[in-house]
Amino acid sequence: MRSMEARATGTSGMTVGVDPVSLEVIRNGLTSIAEEMSLIVMRSARSPLLREAGDLSSALTDADGFLVAQGRDVPMHLGVMSFTVREFLKRVPKAQLRPQDVWLLNLPEVGGNHLPDVKAIRPVFAGGAIRAFAVSLAHWADTGGALPGSYVPNATDAWQEGLRIPPLRIANADGLDREKLDLVLANVRGAAEREGDILAQLAATRIADERAQQLFAEHGLDTVMAAIAAIHDRAEAEMREAIAAVPDGIYEGVDWLDDDGSGQERIAIRVRVTVSGSDATFDFSASDDAVRGPVNTTPFITAASVFYCMKALLGPDIQPSGGCYRPMTIVTRPGSVLNPGIDKPVVGGNHETSQRIADAVFRALDPVLPGRASAGGPTTSGLILFAGRRRDGVWTTLYEVHGGGEGARAERDGMPALRVHMSNVMNTPAEVIEAEYPIRVERQALRRGSGGRGRHCGGDGLYRAYRIMEPEISVTSMFERRLVPPYGLDRGEPGAPFRVTVNTTDGRSFELPGKTNLRLNAGDLVVVESCGGGGYGAPDRTGKSE
Repeated sequence: MRSMEARATGTSGMTVGVDPVSLEVIRNGLTSIAEEMSLIVMRSARSPLLREAGDLSSALTDADGFLVAQGRDVPMHLGVMSFTVREFLKRVPKAQLRPQDVWLLNLPEVGGNHLPDVKAIRPVFAGGAIRAFAVSLAHWADTGGALPGSYVPNATDAWQEGLRIPPLRIANADGLDREKLDLVLANVRGAAEREGDILAQLAATRIADERAQQLFAEHGLDTVMAAIAAIHDRAEAEMREAIAAVPDGIYEGVDWLDDDGSGQERIAIRVRVTVSGSDATFDFSASDDAVRGPVNTTPFITAASVFYCMKALLGPDIQPSGGCYRPMTIVTRPGSVLNPGIDKPVVGGNHETSQRIADAVFRALDPVLPGRASAGGPTTSGLILFAGRRRDGVWTTLYEVHGGGEGARAERDGMPALRVHMSNVMNTPAEVIEAEYPIRVERQALRRGSGGRGRHCGGDGLYRAYRIMEPEISVTSMFERRLVPPYGLDRGEPGAPFRVTVNTTDGRSFELPGKTNLRLNAGDLVVVESCGGGGYGAPDRTGKSE
């Protein structure tokens, strides 16, 4: 990594320099703050979705909302948080912010993605001014709406999906604002669990503030500010160098969503990538129009997916920051599935359409960057959501995601049963499921033979069977790769598609659509068989090279 010395005008008005060693120490110190935030949420949240599955992310931005550091969390969250504070500041000017404020926010149109991902934002003050923002994103297991778990496959507008929270000051120097908190809790299921998760987010942002103050004290405020400027500039320089290594030209890619849950199938995500020198433009204008169902998504998710692809393909060691985004331009068409307007439902677009965006970009660049991308993999959340009341009347919501087979690469087979690309959430252990929910995990295994054949074969998917132990359990599906399977590359074969089967106690057996809701009873069995990865290279008769 190239070293550089940065200079910035400090709080005293003097020009301040930061040497390369101090820059690295401060850069890693900022990253460690973000990672500690995530650990705090996982260790103190009440919902298993956060403390076991880790469906959360943490970030620090500079005073203007540009990303400076992030935890090792979920790419779709982290890319979106590059915009959250910047959009927040358009509604809440800095003059309205005070030390120890914490604001909640989940509006997709305000630097967001979908309603369940709620951001807690804390301004970090030093020397009488805002110097940074700490942002804790947590997926709440319920944010109200028409169905428990706040996933509504047949939703046709945004208001069916749950409580919409504009920037809301939930805490200040006097402590928690109980009136506002009660308003939020009155509109969600599982209020006690939600309150515990909110408190965990507040704790994470408070620790971030404390750690930032320690960093300022140790290195000097002016030096830390100069280091933040240097982080942006260095990331830009490195990303420009990486893009410049790609031949100039226009490259096109397309991938398809299975359906929108409301009858429309094969929804196209199209990208036109133009590389010119050290700049790259990603134009998604030819993507299909917005749909009725909940697989629309925001321009922020589109940008997050592009940033992920470019970093994964060209600059895995580049510090994620506002600087590495400067050489890239992302274009979405108003009225399209990637820029649908505030009235459209978007809950599934967060983790389903984001993956289609990534696959379209990878497919566009694969011919000019051969061997760098994997074949198609489990680019879906594989979500099955179980919700209902326990015998004591308390709401329980199991939000369970399922990995699948990794797509094969030019140099190796794909790995089995994991998550790829925009998602990075863990599964909930069977022991926790059986202790917390009226569900028994009867079997967990690899789905043998589900990977696509090729010179290198795709990884195998996952098999998991859930037995319902109480009556009247709501089951919601929200997954892709059921109709359009993971693709192979370089003549490799596609992987097996995603499949979920319901076996009822009265002897019926049927396949679950990718986006639906139904009620199941005690004794019914839900069998998840996640997709296998695509193969890479033409197979011989055995599926492997000789």
